[in-house]
Amino acid sequence: MPQGEQINPAILVWARESAGLAVEDAAKRLALGDSKSESGEHKLLELERGARLPTRTQLSRIAKTYRRPLLAFYMTTPPHKGPRGEDFRSTGAEVSPRDNALLDALLRDVKARQEMVRGLLEDLDEAHLKRFVSSSSLADGAETVAQRISTALQLPTRRTDWGGTADDFFKRLRTATEELGVFVLLVGDLGSHHSALSEEVFRGFALADPVAPFIVINDHDARTARSFTLIHELAHIYLGQSGVSGSPESVKENSEEGRVEHFCNDVAGLVLLPKSFALQRPVELARGDQVSAGRYIEEVAKHWIVSEPLVAFRLRRMGWITASLYRDLSSSYAARWSSYKANTKAANQLKEGGPSYYVLKQSRLGAALIDVVRRTLRESRLTHTKAAKVLGVNPSSVEPLLRRYEKSPASFAREAVR
Repeated sequence: MPQGEQINPAILVWARESAGLAVEDAAKRLALGDSKSESGEHKLLELERGARLPTRTQLSRIAKTYRRPLLAFYMTTPPHKGPRGEDFRSTGAEVSPRDNALLDALLRDVKARQEMVRGLLEDLDEAHLKRFVSSSSLADGAETVAQRISTALQLPTRRTDWGGTADDFFKRLRTATEELGVFVLLVGDLGSHHSALSEEVFRGFALADPVAPFIVINDHDARTARSFTLIHELAHIYLGQSGVSGSPESVKENSEEGRVEHFCNDVAGLVLLPKSFALQRPVELARGDQVSAGRYIEEVAKHWIVSEPLVAFRLRRMGWITASLYRDLSSSYAARWSSYKANTKAANQLKEGGPSYYVLKQSRLGAALIDVVRRTLRESRLTHTKAAKVLGVNPSSVEPLLRRYEKSPASFAREAVR
């Protein structure tokens, strides 16, 4: 019988809980099957109580399932919780302990990948400081920072110059952001739908590193919301603040985090929907009813290729609609999005086919990240194993992913997301 590993059982509890897994879920994933005398859950609880010791094989499986390095299980005591950066989400947002644990795991994963990317840039002698990181402050004002970002991105006055759909516009916006030196990823889970995080948990987060800044957008959020999240997180990078963001409707009030979040929301709103969209309050809004306001908002959203919630947000910040009307509109848009998600999920269960694994991976990783991995790998500065860690794929998927990118890098950015 294999000898058990001498570890602190409290480490097993900490690792499971920080992975966002209940005992029942963890036992299933660890394949601790039921026997005549005891259940898989009981076996896991026995390990966590120290009543039995895990074998080396079991410990390796636990490390893989909980997404922790094997050495972590030999620590004498559980570590203190690591910082997320600033948490700009509303304290009133109802997020379960499991979802918060999954978010922490996602942040750890992306942060580790970001640090590896910084190392790759150093290997390529491309570790240049991005001067726009930490170049702005709240004292500059939202309009000034919005103008800086619009100029840096070379945002066209006519939005249709960047395509006629929200997807087209976002892709061009993403490409322009990546050309500044920011890596933009679409990530909303830890590699499977079992760990999916909704937009209610987070909309996006920024890592304001001066060499390899990262923006992560939750790809489970509405596609029409991605442009706003991208600019919002870019504003955080201009302020030099790493952190997690929620929706504009759930900003902390009367706090420093709330001031920063309001500021970044205003910057994103001004970049995507500048003051020139309406020089005076339209008569449709003077009526004060939801139907008239909704029609006007829909027209503006189509013309400027932005989401209706963004238009409503801008109108509220301008004082052109009341707080009550804004709440009603926001509730209506949220209900519509929930209905759309439910219908889409049902339709996808019946639909066969869809984009290939590599199309989805490329879309989520972005051209900038794939290209820096490709160049370091082709120069033999990077192993396929480490490349897989940076890209978040299996080592066997690295070459097919890179070859597909190399075949047509220019058309890559235009491919459908999801």
